[in-house]
Amino acid sequence: MKKLFYLLSLSLLACNNNEKGSVANQAQSSQEAELIKAADQYPDSLPLLENLVLYYRNNGNYSAAIARMDKALAKDSLNAGLWDIQGTLHFENYDTLKSIAAFERAADINPMPDLVIALGTLYAQTRNQKALAVADGLILADKAKAEKQALFIKGLYYSYTGDKNKAISFFNQCLALDYTFMDAYREKAVAMYEQGKYADALETLKRATTLQNNFDEGYYFMGKCYEKLNRIPEAIEAYQTALMYDPNYVEAKDALGKLGVKG
Repeated sequence: MKKLFYLLSLSLLACNNNEKGSVANQAQSSQEAELIKAADQYPDSLPLLENLVLYYRNNGNYSAAIARMDKALAKDSLNAGLWDIQGTLHFENYDTLKSIAAFERAADINPMPDLVIALGTLYAQTRNQKALAVADGLILADKAKAEKQALFIKGLYYSYTGDKNKAISFFNQCLALDYTFMDAYREKAVAMYEQGKYADALETLKRATTLQNNFDEGYYFMGKCYEKLNRIPEAIEAYQTALMYDPNYVEAKDALGKLGVKG
């Protein structure tokens, strides 16, 4: 009798879950339909377009988001803001070449520092020497006030092209200008890690997480350093701390899984 009750309970639970899933799907479809209707009704409204694109992005539907941006750009190809959004979408969709092309268009139309910095960063990550020219341009443009970002771009370029010592030198220059620049701490530590200097990388990350105690990436890379130093309990704690601040940190979950710990 208990077994029969248990099976009926499971059956009812499955039905309820299916009904909940169906309701959720209907609500999602309804929201999408409303966003599409609003964007189509007022095609010149950038906020409505952004709402729809953000909806697609948040649901992982990059092809639909990019298609919407393509449609908008076909009508307004001189809008730097649209190219900026398109570049970001392509980057998040792991299409670096298209992302660079979009940011190049955006920077050509309106060379705002933020757009130029994004382009320079992508150049650096793809080992393109244009990164250095972009960085020099940012330093020379006094109004941009982007020396820190320019030095960071140079550091990234040399890190990605294998000159780790030169990269670390540039990251140190960044930190001399702004000791709270978390990206510079992270990349400096990564460069040290890739040189096998795990203890040095760990000290860099400890300083970063002391300055910003919710720096999830800092804790993740601390975990990697602890693993290399065979300090497994501390590695586990570091990965768990990264997940505490970002529960969706996939790499931290995977690292814990490899250590036999559920993330």
